[in-house]
Amino acid sequence: MNIDDIYVGQVYEVKRIVTDEMVKLFAEATGDKNPVHLDEEYAKNTIFGGRIAHGILSLGIISSVLGMEFPGAGTIYLMQNAKFKRPVYIGEEVTVKLIVKEIDREKRRVLLETYVVKENGENAIEGEALVKI
Repeated sequence: MNIDDIYVGQVYEVKRIVTDEMVKLFAEATGDKNPVHLDEEYAKNTIFGGRIAHGILSLGIISSVLGMEFPGAGTIYLMQNAKFKRPVYIGEEVTVKLIVKEIDREKRRVLLETYVVKENGENAIEGEALVKI
């Protein structure tokens, strides 16, 4: 995507399902094998009542959207801040929502509000990302 095609207030949304396989592969890749992510019996007895995805895995879905869809291939992730508000459960469909907040055309940078929204409309993650196009 060309930076000239982006405008303040622009919204991009896409849905993803957080699968068991994604969680297992993420745990293997990172070494984060916390039982709240991998062991249903353990997770049932936590405040979550069941297995949840790693927060950083959910945040990583934002990264995949930035680098592959909006703004797209070639986008460089410069910064991300995030607040983890609610858990994402295995099998849950989430919506990644990006809102263009600021554009620096000279530096080819875009500041975006970033959200991972749960099926019930609540935000699992709220934050901002700075990318270079």
